[in-house]
Amino acid sequence: MDDQQRPGSAVTVIVAALANLGIAVAKAVAGLLGGSSAMLAEAAHSLADTVTELMLLVAVTRADKPADEEHPLGHGPERYIWALLAAVATFVGGAVFSVYDGIRALAHGEEPGDPLLSYVVLAVAFVLESLSLRTGLRQARAEARLLSLGFGRYLRRTPDTAVKAVVLEDSAALAGLLLAAGGLLGGQLTGSGVWDGVASILIGALLVYVAWVLGAANARLLIGRPLPPYLRAGVREEILSVPHIVDVLELTTLVQGPREVLVAAKVDFRDASSARQVEWACEEAEEQLRERYPAIRRVYLDPTPGLGGEAGTGPEAGRGG
Repeated sequence: MDDQQRPGSAVTVIVAALANLGIAVAKAVAGLLGGSSAMLAEAAHSLADTVTELMLLVAVTRADKPADEEHPLGHGPERYIWALLAAVATFVGGAVFSVYDGIRALAHGEEPGDPLLSYVVLAVAFVLESLSLRTGLRQARAEARLLSLGFGRYLRRTPDTAVKAVVLEDSAALAGLLLAAGGLLGGQLTGSGVWDGVASILIGALLVYVAWVLGAANARLLIGRPLPPYLRAGVREEILSVPHIVDVLELTTLVQGPREVLVAAKVDFRDASSARQVEWACEEAEEQLRERYPAIRRVYLDPTPGLGGEAGTGPEAGRGG
């Protein structure tokens, strides 16, 4: 994300957070007036989404800070710390409350109230969440096409966990709205509060799943995830295409952010190559890698003699040249 894109993205996240906060208040009021456990669960869901979006905003802002002496590799991984905290917020703020309130509703057997206000709030929330999901899907599909990946594979593998969070949370929000509406309708038709309590528990289970998927994705990136095999093969191929390089003995790649990748490799050069040729080969390899894969920000190549190299290899042969 460049400096021109960042303010627009920040405004988008802030507007979405404020909209979710407003929806959370409306759901809470409808839930309290109508005595609906599912609506209160949905209020907790929207509140958790609000907290998540604010944390993602902090993640994007802090991760884009430039490298300095204290952080020579930049601040990229910091986005995954905040995104992991956002997943925890979804679990604690939404899932735990939803399950608890659903169990409480089942235990006390509360009579359902007038669901009219709840239906209106759910309908408005469904329209707003659908628009938000459409925007997230459009962005994810565009990026998947740029990488020549299927949408499902992109969503599983993308290091941009903010995009994944938007798509998963908006999808879960729509599913949660349908569950809440089903609970209200079941209570209205049967006169039993059981349907409402079950809907609340199911909303909580849905949030547990979303929190687990997002938490696991961010944890893997925090621990250190390499590029996918097909991209590692492309990196190796690009390095080997440079004159004077005869082999890539060891290749290490590390995803540090959505558009921030580190590449380190032990490289075997031709024994006849001069020091100047080796230096320029390293520069050319770095230029080619960055041109083919713009996300690669740092390239470290270590000249290393191959074990089964050309005749006359070794320190003695090197001195004789």
